[in-house]
Amino acid sequence: MGIDRRAWLRGAAALALLPHALRAQPSGTRLLASWAAPEGSQLGVLELADGALHVAAALALPGRAHGLLRATDGSVLAMARRPGDWMLRWRPGAPTAQWRWIEADRAFTGHAWLDPDGRTLYTPETDLDSGLGLIGVRDAASLEKRAEWPTGGPDPHALLADATGRLYVANGGVQTRPESGRRKLAPERMDASLVRLAPDGTLEGQWRLADARLSIRHLAWGAGARLGIALQAEHDHPEQRAAAPVLATFDGRTLQTAEPDALSGYGGDVAAWGTGFAVSCPRAGGVALWDGEGRRAGFVALPEACALAGREALWMGGRGQALEATGAAHALPALQLDNHWLLLG
Repeated sequence: MGIDRRAWLRGAAALALLPHALRAQPSGTRLLASWAAPEGSQLGVLELADGALHVAAALALPGRAHGLLRATDGSVLAMARRPGDWMLRWRPGAPTAQWRWIEADRAFTGHAWLDPDGRTLYTPETDLDSGLGLIGVRDAASLEKRAEWPTGGPDPHALLADATGRLYVANGGVQTRPESGRRKLAPERMDASLVRLAPDGTLEGQWRLADARLSIRHLAWGAGARLGIALQAEHDHPEQRAAAPVLATFDGRTLQTAEPDALSGYGGDVAAWGTGFAVSCPRAGGVALWDGEGRRAGFVALPEACALAGREALWMGGRGQALEATGAAHALPALQLDNHWLLLG
């Protein structure tokens, strides 16, 4: 927050697109990602060629991005890391992007969801005066806000919709204030919850875990319309955090934690994997796997693992390397991946 927007946009115009010499020859898989590079924060496309991922195109950013979306028209959307004041739409390879800056009394909280019809975009936000969570209902073409819906709790983060158009929102429950940025306040008063909103924004249901110090962060649809939820522990004592579960599941009625393990209590991302789920655990150095019954099914070692993508073709991104669930490994360029990426094809 507080960036000189005009000055940044002028400077970014020259750096928006990396030189075409960096483009790899098309040969298959492409992933949308954001990362830190010597030039600063960037959004871009990584393309698989000759057994490694190469930067095919990149756009300069004013700060770290977080949530990423693919639109029906081939463009992509990126949200600023929380507390964020920008979002953008970009057609990969274009030298410029469409930017939208949030109102002065609101902050983006890192994610968004696009209706399958491509007309409506939903953006989790925080009211900076009250600290309460909101969903901004936006025109997907102009990115302008049409309405706001309360989320029923603070710190909304990821959100997904089901086949009926109902929104599931992860209220992380962590209190922050504008003047302290990402600093977490009063953890003893955390109020994390999973909420379901009707297509008109009406609160239809709200579920909480028994352990109030587990922050509900990221969501993924699994087999049988089961929702997988990545958790982040906020306990006072390191021993409690280290032993805390990093995955919960929701079957439409019951929200419950999966079988825990010593994974440092930090789930970075979640993705469907077979009939179960994968959760990246950067502090534990890998990706943990669960079956459809919530039982631990394995662990894939990967330093600084966080970004997950795909379902049948699960891709895991870490430091210097990307792994597929098939066991294939691919080198990454010298860049530091942000939390999420997604498969473009």
